[in-house]
Amino acid sequence: MMYLYNTATHHKDEFKPQNEKQVTMYCCGPTVYNFAHIGNLRTYIFEDLLSRTIRLHYPLKHVMNITDVGHLVSDADSGEDKMEVGAAREGKSAWDIAKFYEQKFWQDYDALHCTRPTVISRATAHIQEMIALVKTLEEKGYTYRTTDGIYYDTSKFDRYDALVGHARIRGLQGGARVEMSDEKRNPTDFALWKFSPKDKKRQMEWDSPWGVGFPGWHIECSAMAMKYLGHTLDIHCGGIDHVTIHHTNEIAQSEAATGEKYVNYWVHGEFLILRSGKMSKSGGTFVTLDVLKEKGYEPLAYRYLCLGAHYRTQLEFSYESMDSATKSLKNLRTLACQAQDEAKGTPVQNEKVQAWKDKFTAAMEDDLNAPKALAVTWEAVRSCDLAAGEKLAFLKFADTILSLDLFKKQEAAACELPAEVAGLLKARAEARGAKDWKKSDELRDAIARLGYVVKDTPQGQQAEKK
Repeated sequence: MMYLYNTATHHKDEFKPQNEKQVTMYCCGPTVYNFAHIGNLRTYIFEDLLSRTIRLHYPLKHVMNITDVGHLVSDADSGEDKMEVGAAREGKSAWDIAKFYEQKFWQDYDALHCTRPTVISRATAHIQEMIALVKTLEEKGYTYRTTDGIYYDTSKFDRYDALVGHARIRGLQGGARVEMSDEKRNPTDFALWKFSPKDKKRQMEWDSPWGVGFPGWHIECSAMAMKYLGHTLDIHCGGIDHVTIHHTNEIAQSEAATGEKYVNYWVHGEFLILRSGKMSKSGGTFVTLDVLKEKGYEPLAYRYLCLGAHYRTQLEFSYESMDSATKSLKNLRTLACQAQDEAKGTPVQNEKVQAWKDKFTAAMEDDLNAPKALAVTWEAVRSCDLAAGEKLAFLKFADTILSLDLFKKQEAAACELPAEVAGLLKARAEARGAKDWKKSDELRDAIARLGYVVKDTPQGQQAEKK
């Protein structure tokens, strides 16, 4: 059984898909006006862990949107469209900005070994679906018109506080969330369709029954999610910052339009933070994957760092932590390669391998407990009870979820110990497991005479050329 922490219920719920023949999952994708920072990318890593874990048991239809229009600088309804801001910043068209930053996003996404979604849904390709959804809401009496757009009247939806709770919604009243417009009926009301300014032409705008304009950010996700996944989704993911406004508004407009429950399991990832606070593009405090690569870190070292913290806990980023993640990943790969080299011709007891697979899977199925699954992996690779072939079989399975490229070819040099040294190292591990310290010391000396120094680390013993 798999359990996920459901933001809507505030506890871990057993995951029960509507249809075991296909699980449906929608993930909020990037707004492609700038580079994704590593805090953004942490969210996609946790979603990748979720998709890989689900696929252990069920086929999955995973939809991700690309927001290439309609996301204002404020997550509410004030400021300029981020795409127009990006275009002005770089002296390019909004369309060129979207294309460039989307391509860069997918480069980063692939470098982190995240599995591509089943459907990639761009907002600009689904304007008619958004207009149709706004018309449905209008026909059902949930909208009103102001001088700058068509708005959703949140007072007409009695479950508006369903995701965040009544107390938090009350805290948003009185202009706390957004500056209160004279034309807004309620502070929490939000734009479904924004009119183009009369004094200038936007680069991205479309005709609609209400006039030339562009969609609001929130309507985009509802229209695209329901087009590809139906009225009720199994899972909807995103960052924790989407709960109060974006996802609350998605629920309101979707359920008002269909009369059906929109999402069964809401799953949100926490922030990556700097010591000075949350990583933020608007504040200019953000680090990209390219910055890490320029400093000599490989992308999968960052993935390893993220696996070391539960997705629902804040993770503090530092270059010291990246150094530690890099070293740990290198050590794990070294041990994996040693198991691979030693496995040839060794017997494999499948029931022992399965027991370790079960421990690993149980951790992942307990609300994606990646730190525990990683600990199980280390425990298995250091185990004296497992033969090399058994370690190899387990590691191949674990890496289908961790996706750390444990047998990475460019790491082969670290694995290519002389057969004599590798044999002595294995014998020493067995001696240490039996607490035969005298024999362990003798084997260390024998390895030293062959020109290798043995280091005992929290991740196990390692032999390096002197």
